[in-house]
Amino acid sequence: MSQLKKINNKVLIFSFVAVFTLPVILAKFALEYDWFNQAATNSGELLNPALDMSSLSDQAHPPKWKFLYILPTQCDVNCTNALYSLTQVWSALGKEQGRAESVVIVLPDSDTMALNTLAQNVHLRVIDTDQQSVNQVFKDVRTNGIFIADTLNNIILRYPTQSDPQQAVLHSRDILSDMRKVLKLSRIG
Repeated sequence: MSQLKKINNKVLIFSFVAVFTLPVILAKFALEYDWFNQAATNSGELLNPALDMSSLSDQAHPPKWKFLYILPTQCDVNCTNALYSLTQVWSALGKEQGRAESVVIVLPDSDTMALNTLAQNVHLRVIDTDQQSVNQVFKDVRTNGIFIADTLNNIILRYPTQSDPQQAVLHSRDILSDMRKVLKLSRIG
């Protein structure tokens, strides 16, 4: 009887150790070998590392979250949809509008007709700069998109432009959703 009790005790101890160590071992393998999709709550493309746009911003304006768009040489359908998205997303922020702004970066060769349209919109701030400054900030990142920059002038998210107006509206919702999340979590700006 004593021999059977020793065996039962050993099985019990082994089972007890296995119950606590097996989940830890499985979790380690799951993380190392990507057995599951890691959750991401942002809809845009996360820029890692963030891009520093301090050289493009002027210090006279108070720090705010920014929706950025670089006005291309020819303002096509993608450009028109992006400019529309900038104004609509900013308007949809409601009471949080004071914490964010829409900024269009204009280069010397940017579309002048679109620039004239921008001048009529009081909710868009225009930053004039040159191509070299833009290349210095964006380095290897494609500039054909809408970007979100934080109050410290770090560009953190990128959203592709859309040629279809329906898709542009859906992507505007994604931008709005991400912006509401960062404004909710941020204490600055």
